[in-house]
Amino acid sequence: KAEVFLIDKPGAEQSVIIAGHVAPPTNNPREPAINALNAALGGMFTSRINMNLREDKHWSYGARTMFLDAEHQRPFITLTSVQTDKTSESMAEIQKELTAVVGDRPITEEELEKAKSSLTLTLPGSRETRFALGTDMERIITYGLPDDYFLTYPEKVRALTPAAIADTAKSILHPGSVTWVIVGDLSKIKAKVEALGLGPVSVVAAEPGPSATR
Repeated sequence: KAEVFLIDKPGAEQSVIIAGHVAPPTNNPREPAINALNAALGGMFTSRINMNLREDKHWSYGARTMFLDAEHQRPFITLTSVQTDKTSESMAEIQKELTAVVGDRPITEEELEKAKSSLTLTLPGSRETRFALGTDMERIITYGLPDDYFLTYPEKVRALTPAAIADTAKSILHPGSVTWVIVGDLSKIKAKVEALGLGPVSVVAAEPGPSATR
């Protein structure tokens, strides 16, 4: 279910917004599609969420989405810092983008082509050192990936279609079940965050102490 957790940072000029939910493990057959979806949604500078909050609204210096690697369930996260007086508005925009990409505004052919280029054309430069190659070997072992995973990865990315990305988005993203963590000046943002109606709102102590309060 959707929930919102607030952590007070009195006097903060910005609010940190973390929004996410669990996602499939790194070793799954949809991983190339997940990578492309993430790139178009929030993984590239020209991604939807960054262009919205940074380039269009000017509320943030940057916003991104990511799938953190894990052997089992892993986090899908949207992360940004925004000016305090635009905290709730930014949350609303993030929710709008997550809802749209699984609904009436799926990733387009043009967006997918940009994502494909980003994911494949950067591969040679990212493997120029023995350390980088060792990191790939470590990922293969840690997450149980096929031995030829990185050899076949570019071909799998280039074969992706908008329909495959739309299907992946609907399977992986759950806009109605997002957990939100907001760190900011609650005297300025709490009421407007509650008014969004994104889920039950709890205030959590920044330091170990009393349990959360509604």
